[in-house]
Amino acid sequence: MEAKTGKFFESIGNFFTGGDQIPWCDRDIIVGCEREVAEANKGSSDEVKSECIMRLSWALVHSRQPEDVQRGIAMLEASLSSSSNPLQVRERLYLLAVGYYRSGDYSKSRQLVERCLQIAPDWRQALTLKKAIEDRITKDGVIGIGIAATAVGLVVGGIAAALSRKK
Repeated sequence: MEAKTGKFFESIGNFFTGGDQIPWCDRDIIVGCEREVAEANKGSSDEVKSECIMRLSWALVHSRQPEDVQRGIAMLEASLSSSSNPLQVRERLYLLAVGYYRSGDYSKSRQLVERCLQIAPDWRQALTLKKAIEDRITKDGVIGIGIAATAVGLVVGGIAAALSRKK
């Protein structure tokens, strides 16, 4: 019974805090990845450069800083057209979906994660992200309905108060 109660309160906390299973990345990791990319640009093979850029992109879209997330999205969109390997396309689409999720563009994120799942239908990370997106859309809808209901209640209350004053 205690375990069920704990899960209940955790789910309520996640509802209000927007908890999800997607990891965050610290600024020091991003700085390390940026250094790695700069060193790779000094003469490493294209494959090594690409791997370094993917690590940096991963770190950026998992950042808590909106400007980092936007930078990661831009890097991934620029590199997506140059990818022909289905695994690389899948990875980039997934990271783009994470970036759009972090930036609050849930419809774009959902479109991208659906494209990932067309390539790899059983990919757990993409399935987890899809569930997080759907949960967030549902939560935002419930909050929006609550705000609308409150506004209607206030308007009706104001009208009722004005009418009662006239009498």
